[in-house]
Amino acid sequence: MTIIDGGYSVPGPRDRVVVEGPDARRYLHSQLSQDIEALAVGGRVLSLVLDPDGKVAALVGVTCEGDDRFVLDVDPGSGEAVAIRLLRFRLRTDASIEVLAADRARDAAEEAERIASGWPAQGSEIIPGETLAAETGVVQFAVSFSKGCYPGQELVERMDARGALPPRRIVRLEVSAGTAVGEAVMRDGERVGEITSVSGEHALARVGRAFTD
Repeated sequence: MTIIDGGYSVPGPRDRVVVEGPDARRYLHSQLSQDIEALAVGGRVLSLVLDPDGKVAALVGVTCEGDDRFVLDVDPGSGEAVAIRLLRFRLRTDASIEVLAADRARDAAEEAERIASGWPAQGSEIIPGETLAAETGVVQFAVSFSKGCYPGQELVERMDARGALPPRRIVRLEVSAGTAVGEAVMRDGERVGEITSVSGEHALARVGRAFTD
């Protein structure tokens, strides 16, 4: 995973959600976990899009292409859901939202790179409406704890302030050939999680608190 202007470049194609208009910056700042007011033109940051209950709707990259134009990039096939979530709260806001779908899915090499890096994907490690921000392993990159309110902030702030461990987390594992998504992760005869992504001998898994490295 490479770092570009404070953000992360995810291997492979991405859906793009273009938010443009005089209120685009203010609106995104009110909806995302990152500080969009401070994002300079040409800059890129990671951010979580959360539901009001604090569950993750999506992990996105946010690029400021102009003072009133922002592009959110997200895993292929997830752009429409991000747009729908943003539209839910776009009241009296002068900003348009357009989805530009990726022309393909990630190929095997790109997926292998993602898994080797431990980066969570929509629908695999991030289950919209179920996954907590703290489970993703990206809070340190994707959340500003100094900005104002946004949907889902209360749960994120509360868990951070208390140092609370999430009920599940994503880990990287080395696995045997033939391991498949959905297989159980066992530790001392007990099921402690399941495989969420796999490529060769590398896998990502969602594990509970009973799992120890």
